[in-house]
Amino acid sequence: MPRRKFAWEKLSDDELLKQRLSSLRVTVEGTWLEDCVRTLYEELEERGIRLRPHTWMSSEWFSPGGVPGIAIPFYLAHPRLMKLEKKMMFDVEGGTWRECMAILRHEAGHAIQHGYQLQRRRRWQQLFGPSSKHYPRYYRPNPASRRYVQHLRLWYAQSHPDEDFAETFAVWLRPRSNWRTRYAGWPALKKLEYVDELMGEIAGKRPPITTRERVDTLGRLSQTLEEHYKKKQAFYAFTPPKTYDRDLSRLFSADPRHHRSKPASALIRRHRSQIRQLVSRWTGENQLTLDAVLDEMISRCRELDLRAVGPEQKLVLDFIVLVTAKTMHTMFGPSRRKWIAL
Repeated sequence: MPRRKFAWEKLSDDELLKQRLSSLRVTVEGTWLEDCVRTLYEELEERGIRLRPHTWMSSEWFSPGGVPGIAIPFYLAHPRLMKLEKKMMFDVEGGTWRECMAILRHEAGHAIQHGYQLQRRRRWQQLFGPSSKHYPRYYRPNPASRRYVQHLRLWYAQSHPDEDFAETFAVWLRPRSNWRTRYAGWPALKKLEYVDELMGEIAGKRPPITTRERVDTLGRLSQTLEEHYKKKQAFYAFTPPKTYDRDLSRLFSADPRHHRSKPASALIRRHRSQIRQLVSRWTGENQLTLDAVLDEMISRCRELDLRAVGPEQKLVLDFIVLVTAKTMHTMFGPSRRKWIAL
């Protein structure tokens, strides 16, 4: 099926940012997302689950309380919008088949919870906690905890009981996840076994909640893309600590004898994208936050007139290790900062 054409496809980034979300008019139908949703339905059918979460386009991923459906972010429906998302956020959440399916399984967990009102069950509450618990603005995960499954980044299961269930469900649903072996000896295994038992119980049953309501549909969102991204970027805003001088001076040289060597700031700028992506992959930290850290490090390298002396590949590798260590210390050290609950 040929891809639908839109007038805004040929606009520059600045012009596209002036467009309102409601004017984009993208849909799940006729895109690669339709195949992802179909695959999700097939996985649910194989498990005997009758509920098929309906989907719609919105500004972000979510499944509204009391609605057995899934909102999908608009940018995934078109390559031009994905390109803009990458430029504005340095990442495209759900932009690959594997990541999109991982998020869809997670959101399907929410939709099934809503459709079958699973949070009302006593055993559910005993294992996951009260669904009525207030969603935190921040949360502080323990990466070493074995009480929770590990599925989406940022140890998201630890943010709220509903997210704990959705993450557990996603691990259970994923084909060939081998969860019994993967989580053997973990307290989280009890949750997985409960989900397995619970899904067997509701298999073949019609959910009591069948509303097809769609919340915050794209056509009703009047803000411009520029306003959307300003708000989204502010969500991840972070002022990095100015404590890098000693570490940077150990890695790079301030010796006048090396004044003809390449500036350390130039080396970091040249490999900035690679550094940001690798550190984000291994720490779970948001790339926007890491970009602010790199800005500060580049600035300090300039002010200290540090030079890159030695093999460039080794310097880049050592610098990645430094940024990773600093990131982990900031996230989980004595003065660790809090995670934003999405």
